[in-house]
Amino acid sequence: MNEVKKTGRFIFPRWANWLLPFIVISAVGGGMYAPALVTLGFSPKTTAVGYAPEQPVPYSHQLHVGQLGMDCRYCHNTVEKANFAAIPPTQTCMNCHQAVKTQVSDPDPANAGKLIDNPRLKALPDSWKKGTAVSWTKVHDLPDYAYFPHQSHVAAGVSCVECHGRVDRMEVVYQAKPLSMSWCLDCHRAPEKVLRPKDMVTNLGWTVKDLPQTHAVLNAELKSKYKTDEVTQEQLGLHLKEVNHIQNAAYMTSCSTCHR
Repeated sequence: MNEVKKTGRFIFPRWANWLLPFIVISAVGGGMYAPALVTLGFSPKTTAVGYAPEQPVPYSHQLHVGQLGMDCRYCHNTVEKANFAAIPPTQTCMNCHQAVKTQVSDPDPANAGKLIDNPRLKALPDSWKKGTAVSWTKVHDLPDYAYFPHQSHVAAGVSCVECHGRVDRMEVVYQAKPLSMSWCLDCHRAPEKVLRPKDMVTNLGWTVKDLPQTHAVLNAELKSKYKTDEVTQEQLGLHLKEVNHIQNAAYMTSCSTCHR
C-alpha cells in the first residue's frame, strides 16, 4: 500500500479553491448593492417624515375627507382586497365633478362675477377628456424589498391613521410616520396597541374612548371580562388579536413575514 507522506504542513482541501472567486464576487456585488440599499433605505420617500411632493392636481383630503366625510375606500377601493391601495382613476373624480364644478371667479376685472375653470385643477378635466391618467406622485412609497399587504392589515383592524396619520386634516398629504423597519417592528411586537373594530378602520378620529357609543355590546363584554369600569386600548387590542387570529410575535417579527 502507498503511504501518504506527512510533510508537517497544512494542506487546504480542494473546495477552498472556490473561496477566492467567492470573496471577489461578494466584494464586487456588495459594493454595488450597498449604495443602492442606502439610497433606497434612506430616501425621503421611505423615511422622511414630512415628505410632501407637489401633485399635478391639488387634491385636498382636508376638504374631501374631513369636511365632506368621504370614506377612504371610495377612492382607494382595493385596500380590503389587494396588497395595494389603488390610486383612483380620473373617472372616480369626475363622478362628482361633472356636477360639482371646480370653478373660480375670473381674475379679469372686465369679467367680474364670471366663473372660469380653476387653472390649478385643469389637469383633471384634461385627463378625463383625453382618457389618460393623472400622474400622481406617491407619498408613501415603500421599497420593493418590503412586503406590505393592505388587505391583511385592514382585516386585522389596523386603521389607515396608524400609517398615514390624520389625512382628514391634511390640505396637502405628507408622510406622517417614518415607515422604517424598526417602526414596523414596534407595531408587530405589540399590535394590541393599535387594533380597533374593523368597521372603524377608516374612521380616523376613532379611539377606544368611543367604544361605548359605537360598540356598546362589545364594550359591555370587555368590561365584564376584565372586570373594569373603562376598557383600555390594550384590553380591546388583546381581545381583537385573539378574535382576528393574529399570529404570535415570533411570526410577526420574522424576516420572511415582510421580506419575500
